[in-house]
Order: sequence, then C-alpha cells, then structure tokens
Amino acid sequence: NHPAFPQRVNAGFMQILNRGEIRLRVYERGAGETLACGTGACAAAVCGIRQGLLDARVIVRARGGDILIEWAGEGRPVIMTGPAVTVFRGEIEL
Repeated sequence: NHPAFPQRVNAGFMQILNRGEIRLRVYERGAGETLACGTGACAAAVCGIRQGLLDARVIVRARGGDILIEWAGEGRPVIMTGPAVTVFRGEIEL
C-alpha cells in the first residue's frame, strides 16, 4: 500500500542470479503473492534483456516452478515455455 497507488498495484520483484537466470516474486492486488505469473515473467525478462543485464534466453524461477522466456529483440515475439498445472478446483453455487 502506498499513497501513490490508492487503488493498489501489481508488483514484481526480480533478482538476477546470472545472465540466464532470475528469481521472480509477484504480488497481485487483491490476491497477495502468487505462485507464478506468466505476464510478470515475460515483463521481467524483457526488462533485463533491454537493459543489457540478461541474455536472450532466461530461466525464470518462481515459487510455482521454472519457465523459460526467450526474446530476440524489438519487433519479435516473447516466447514462454514451461508446464501448466492446475492449482485449484472448486465449485460455487449462485
């Protein structure tokens, strides 16, 4: 919570382990810390690549598992490769 963000904000925190590997923790407003976030992983990797801190292939280590992000630069797609698993199943009666 911060006065600059009265409606709160999603935030990702990246730790660079080496040029090809980062750790990522993501907090989503209304949900708290998440196990993983594909959008956040892509954004973190591209940010690091653009700043010259990371290579074009980056393993992102999140609490929910590892994924590979690849980006060849401007105008090119960001490619995310990794497993998808069910973490919750439920029913609600409305």
